[in-house]
Amino acid sequence: MALSFDPQKLPVLGVDHHLPAITPDDLSASALRQRFTAPPLWVPEITAEPRFTERAAAHASVLVALVPAAAGGALTVLLTQRTDHLTDHPGQVSFPGGRSEPTDADAAATALREAHEEIGLAPAFVDVIGAMPTYTTGTGFIVTPVVALVQPGFALKADPFEVAEVFEVPLAFLMNPRHHRWHAVDVAGVQRRFLSMPFDCIDEAGAPRRYFIWGATAAMLRNLYRFLSA
Repeated sequence: MALSFDPQKLPVLGVDHHLPAITPDDLSASALRQRFTAPPLWVPEITAEPRFTERAAAHASVLVALVPAAAGGALTVLLTQRTDHLTDHPGQVSFPGGRSEPTDADAAATALREAHEEIGLAPAFVDVIGAMPTYTTGTGFIVTPVVALVQPGFALKADPFEVAEVFEVPLAFLMNPRHHRWHAVDVAGVQRRFLSMPFDCIDEAGAPRRYFIWGATAAMLRNLYRFLSA
Protein backbone atom coordinates (compact mmCIF):
# COMPACT_ATOMS: atom_id res chain seq x y z
CA MET A 1 0.00 0.00 0.00
CA ALA A 2 1.66 3.22 -1.16
CA LEU A 3 1.85 6.07 1.33
CA SER A 4 0.26 9.45 0.66
CA PHE A 5 3.06 11.15 2.61
CA ASP A 6 6.82 10.90 3.09
CA PRO A 7 7.45 10.14 6.78
CA GLN A 8 11.03 11.38 6.52
CA LYS A 9 9.83 14.88 5.59
CA LEU A 10 7.40 15.32 8.47
CA PRO A 11 8.46 17.59 11.34
CA VAL A 12 9.69 16.11 14.60
CA LEU A 13 7.17 17.02 17.31
CA GLY A 14 9.20 15.74 20.23
CA VAL A 15 11.98 13.45 21.41
CA ASP A 16 11.82 11.51 24.66
CA HIS A 17 15.00 12.83 26.27
CA HIS A 18 13.38 12.55 29.69
CA LEU A 19 13.14 8.75 29.63
CA PRO A 20 16.12 6.65 30.76
CA ALA A 21 17.96 4.32 28.42
CA ILE A 22 18.05 0.61 29.20
CA THR A 23 21.42 -0.16 30.79
CA PRO A 24 23.96 -2.42 29.04
CA ASP A 25 23.64 -4.99 31.84
CA ASP A 26 19.89 -5.21 31.24
CA LEU A 27 20.48 -5.71 27.52
CA SER A 28 22.69 -8.77 27.90
CA ALA A 29 21.45 -12.09 26.54
CA SER A 30 21.14 -13.55 30.03
CA ALA A 31 19.22 -10.53 31.38
CA LEU A 32 16.79 -10.60 28.45
CA ARG A 33 16.21 -14.30 28.88
CA GLN A 34 15.49 -13.76 32.58
CA ARG A 35 13.12 -10.86 31.84
CA PHE A 36 11.00 -13.03 29.55
CA THR A 37 11.13 -15.95 32.02
CA ALA A 38 9.81 -13.75 34.85
CA PRO A 39 8.10 -10.78 33.16
CA PRO A 40 7.07 -7.68 35.13
CA LEU A 41 3.62 -6.14 35.26
CA TRP A 42 3.48 -3.69 32.37
CA VAL A 43 1.24 -2.30 29.62
CA PRO A 44 2.31 -1.81 26.00
CA GLU A 45 2.34 1.83 24.99
CA ILE A 46 1.16 1.45 21.39
CA THR A 47 -1.12 -1.39 20.32
CA ALA A 48 -2.78 -0.36 17.05
CA GLU A 49 -2.83 2.08 14.13
CA PRO A 50 -5.89 3.63 12.46
CA ARG A 51 -7.04 1.24 9.74
CA PHE A 52 -6.27 2.26 6.15
CA THR A 53 -8.09 -0.61 4.45
CA GLU A 54 -11.38 -2.49 4.71
CA ARG A 55 -9.90 -5.93 4.10
CA ALA A 56 -10.30 -8.60 6.76
CA ALA A 57 -7.71 -8.62 9.53
CA ALA A 58 -5.07 -11.34 9.35
CA HIS A 59 -2.67 -12.72 11.93
CA ALA A 60 1.05 -12.40 11.35
CA SER A 61 4.32 -12.71 13.24
CA VAL A 62 7.69 -11.01 13.06
CA LEU A 63 11.02 -12.17 14.41
CA VAL A 64 12.85 -9.72 16.68
CA ALA A 65 16.19 -11.45 16.14
CA LEU A 66 18.92 -10.39 18.58
CA VAL A 67 22.44 -11.11 17.36
CA PRO A 68 25.67 -10.97 19.41
CA ALA A 69 27.95 -8.44 17.69
CA ALA A 70 30.93 -10.51 18.89
CA ALA A 71 31.59 -13.30 21.37
CA GLY A 72 29.95 -12.07 24.55
CA GLY A 73 29.48 -8.65 23.00
CA ALA A 74 26.54 -6.27 22.73
CA LEU A 75 23.45 -7.39 20.88
CA THR A 76 22.19 -6.04 17.58
CA VAL A 77 18.71 -6.29 16.03
CA LEU A 78 18.38 -7.92 12.62
CA LEU A 79 16.23 -5.78 10.29
CA THR A 80 15.32 -5.76 6.61
CA GLN A 81 14.68 -3.11 3.99
CA ARG A 82 11.66 -4.29 2.03
CA THR A 83 11.67 -4.05 -1.76
CA ASP A 84 9.78 -1.17 -3.36
CA HIS A 85 7.28 -3.27 -5.36
CA LEU A 86 5.62 -5.10 -2.47
CA THR A 87 1.91 -4.49 -1.87
CA ASP A 88 2.20 -4.02 1.91
CA HIS A 89 4.74 -1.59 3.42
CA PRO A 90 6.93 -1.28 0.30
CA GLY A 91 10.43 0.06 0.83
CA GLN A 92 10.06 0.20 4.60
CA VAL A 93 12.35 -1.10 7.30
CA SER A 94 10.82 -4.10 9.02
CA PHE A 95 11.51 -7.22 11.01
CA PRO A 96 11.56 -10.46 9.02
CA GLY A 97 8.10 -11.96 9.21
CA GLY A 98 4.73 -12.26 7.59
CA ARG A 99 1.25 -13.75 7.50
CA SER A 100 0.40 -16.84 9.55
CA GLU A 101 -0.36 -20.04 7.65
CA PRO A 102 -2.75 -22.82 8.75
CA THR A 103 0.21 -25.20 9.04
CA ASP A 104 2.01 -22.99 11.59
CA ALA A 105 1.79 -24.42 15.10
CA ASP A 106 1.89 -21.00 16.77
CA ALA A 107 3.15 -17.42 16.42
CA ALA A 108 6.76 -18.49 16.94
CA ALA A 109 6.48 -21.07 14.16
CA THR A 110 5.22 -18.35 11.82
CA ALA A 111 8.09 -16.04 12.71
CA LEU A 112 10.70 -18.78 12.25
CA ARG A 113 9.25 -19.93 8.93
CA GLU A 114 8.99 -16.42 7.54
CA ALA A 115 12.52 -15.50 8.65
CA HIS A 116 13.84 -18.61 6.95
CA GLU A 117 11.93 -17.81 3.75
CA GLU A 118 12.78 -14.10 3.69
CA ILE A 119 16.39 -13.95 4.82
CA GLY A 120 17.55 -17.58 4.96
CA LEU A 121 17.92 -17.65 8.75
CA ALA A 122 17.79 -21.33 9.69
CA PRO A 123 15.55 -22.09 12.70
CA ALA A 124 18.31 -24.26 14.20
CA PHE A 125 20.25 -21.07 15.02
CA VAL A 126 17.27 -19.28 16.62
CA ASP A 127 16.48 -19.54 20.33
CA VAL A 128 13.03 -18.07 21.00
CA ILE A 129 12.91 -16.47 24.46
CA GLY A 130 9.43 -14.94 24.42
CA ALA A 131 6.80 -12.88 22.65
CA MET A 132 5.39 -9.38 22.96
CA PRO A 133 1.71 -8.35 22.90
CA THR A 134 0.16 -8.11 19.46
CA TYR A 135 0.32 -4.91 17.43
CA THR A 136 -2.33 -4.19 14.78
CA THR A 137 -1.14 -2.33 11.69
CA GLY A 138 -3.14 0.10 9.58
CA THR A 139 -3.07 -2.49 6.80
CA GLY A 140 -4.97 -4.98 8.97
CA PHE A 141 -2.28 -7.32 10.25
CA ILE A 142 -2.44 -8.45 13.88
CA VAL A 143 1.27 -8.93 14.47
CA THR A 144 2.93 -10.93 17.24
CA PRO A 145 6.58 -9.90 17.77
CA VAL A 146 8.55 -13.04 18.66
CA VAL A 147 11.83 -12.26 20.42
CA ALA A 148 14.79 -14.58 19.94
CA LEU A 149 18.54 -14.85 20.44
CA VAL A 150 20.47 -15.89 17.33
CA GLN A 151 23.31 -18.31 17.91
CA PRO A 152 26.74 -17.95 16.23
CA GLY A 153 27.40 -19.71 12.94
CA PHE A 154 24.25 -18.65 11.10
CA ALA A 155 24.22 -17.56 7.47
CA LEU A 156 21.77 -15.32 5.63
CA LYS A 157 20.44 -15.40 2.08
CA ALA A 158 17.79 -12.77 1.39
CA ASP A 159 14.88 -13.43 -0.96
CA PRO A 160 15.45 -10.71 -3.58
CA PHE A 161 11.73 -10.44 -4.33
CA GLU A 162 10.87 -9.36 -0.78
CA VAL A 163 14.10 -8.08 0.75
CA ALA A 164 16.33 -5.37 -0.69
CA GLU A 165 18.80 -5.48 2.20
CA VAL A 166 19.45 -7.09 5.58
CA PHE A 167 21.24 -5.00 8.20
CA GLU A 168 21.81 -4.75 11.95
CA VAL A 169 21.24 -1.93 14.44
CA PRO A 170 22.65 -1.97 17.99
CA LEU A 171 19.94 -2.91 20.49
CA ALA A 172 21.30 -0.24 22.86
CA PHE A 173 20.61 2.45 20.25
CA LEU A 174 17.01 1.34 19.84
CA MET A 175 16.45 1.02 23.58
CA ASN A 176 17.53 4.63 24.20
CA PRO A 177 14.52 7.01 24.05
CA ARG A 178 16.81 9.86 23.02
CA HIS A 179 16.52 8.25 19.58
CA HIS A 180 12.70 7.98 19.69
CA ARG A 181 11.14 10.83 17.69
CA TRP A 182 7.41 11.62 17.53
CA HIS A 183 5.56 12.72 14.38
CA ALA A 184 1.93 13.21 13.35
CA VAL A 185 0.12 13.15 10.02
CA ASP A 186 -3.53 13.30 8.87
CA VAL A 187 -4.56 10.32 6.75
CA ALA A 188 -8.11 10.29 5.38
CA GLY A 189 -9.19 12.73 8.06
CA VAL A 190 -7.66 10.72 10.92
CA GLN A 191 -4.57 11.96 12.73
CA ARG A 192 -1.91 9.32 13.10
CA ARG A 193 0.91 9.76 15.62
CA PHE A 194 3.95 7.60 15.09
CA LEU A 195 7.55 7.14 16.12
CA SER A 196 10.72 7.11 14.10
CA MET A 197 14.19 5.92 15.09
CA PRO A 198 16.56 6.95 12.27
CA PHE A 199 19.86 5.09 12.40
CA ASP A 200 22.83 6.79 10.74
CA CYS A 201 25.90 4.76 9.90
CA ILE A 202 28.63 4.28 7.30
CA ASP A 203 27.99 1.68 4.62
CA GLU A 204 30.48 -0.85 3.26
CA ALA A 205 31.61 1.65 0.62
CA GLY A 206 32.42 4.24 3.29
CA ALA A 207 29.46 6.47 2.45
CA PRO A 208 26.95 7.87 4.98
CA ARG A 209 23.74 5.86 5.18
CA ARG A 210 20.47 6.41 7.04
CA TYR A 211 18.02 3.62 7.83
CA PHE A 212 14.66 5.20 8.62
CA ILE A 213 12.96 2.95 11.16
CA TRP A 214 9.38 4.07 11.74
CA GLY A 215 5.73 3.06 11.96
CA ALA A 216 4.91 -0.46 13.09
CA THR A 217 8.54 -1.50 13.47
CA ALA A 218 9.34 1.51 15.66
CA ALA A 219 6.15 0.98 17.68
CA MET A 220 7.03 -2.63 18.44
CA LEU A 221 10.54 -1.57 19.45
CA ARG A 222 9.02 1.08 21.71
CA ASN A 223 6.89 -1.60 23.37
CA LEU A 224 10.03 -3.67 23.87
CA TYR A 225 11.59 -0.64 25.56
CA ARG A 226 8.56 -0.31 27.86
CA PHE A 227 8.75 -4.02 28.68
CA LEU A 228 12.45 -3.82 29.56
CA SER A 229 12.07 -0.61 31.57
CA ALA A 230 9.05 -1.74 33.60
